[in-house]
Amino acid sequence: MKNKEQKEGRFDKLKVPYRLEILKEETFERVSSFSLSLLNIYTIICTLFVISAIIVILAIFFTPLKRLVPGYADVESNREFVEMRKRMIEIEETLNAQEAYTDNFKKILTGNVQYEEPADIPEQEIDFNSVERIKEDELLRLEIESEETFERAKNNKFEINASPSTSLEQIHFIPPLKGEVSAEFMAEEDHLGVDIIAPKNTAVKSCLSGFVISSDWTMETGNTIGIQHQNDIVSFYKHNSSLLKKVGDFVEAGEAVAIIGNTGALTDGPHLHFELWFKGKPINPQDFMAF
Repeated sequence: MKNKEQKEGRFDKLKVPYRLEILKEETFERVSSFSLSLLNIYTIICTLFVISAIIVILAIFFTPLKRLVPGYADVESNREFVEMRKRMIEIEETLNAQEAYTDNFKKILTGNVQYEEPADIPEQEIDFNSVERIKEDELLRLEIESEETFERAKNNKFEINASPSTSLEQIHFIPPLKGEVSAEFMAEEDHLGVDIIAPKNTAVKSCLSGFVISSDWTMETGNTIGIQHQNDIVSFYKHNSSLLKKVGDFVEAGEAVAIIGNTGALTDGPHLHFELWFKGKPINPQDFMAF
């Protein structure tokens, strides 16, 4: 009860009014007077403090005074420094490029041009076997090799069309190998030859004498060899494990030209795919030889 009365007494003291008079020093004439209390003085002081704080905060955030705030000034200065440095680097690069251009242009005008010899670059060996082959390139290469082979055949007095009147029935074909025919000639199904199964490492023989016009590997048929014979006859031997002749070689009828195998995408086991072409058209080899 006493504490409450003491608090009320203190608060009442704050409300006690006081008069503030302003007098002239010489005549003591009253100039102005104010009626104040301690509560009013405290209120005025607090109000002025809050207003001053608001003004300071606004000045810091919206005026250059914010640079005086510890930490904030460092961030801003670093950012500006980075931008200024980037700009300086760009200007320096531009000046260097302009200077180089001016020097080169001056040398051209004065004829003082210096040529640098190219550095010796060691030649690198290319593994052509690892290069993926393109079907169109292979066909073009085979065509060119065939033309070269024909020229070589003429120079060696091998006549491609030795006997135009000779029929296929009059020609003695030698079977490339003896074995079981697993797939016959079916032109309607785009199977333009016969598949012959024989023991592993069996030698594949040329059915007639002629010149080798192709001896290479293809994606679909693997190791393949083609031979040009007389009377517009061409024979092909595909899916071999290895080839024994190269382009341009002359082979006799019955001479080994390859070893039976299982190479290429269009095969599912060791066999020989043998094709016989006459005047640019495929014919059935079984009509002219027994395997």
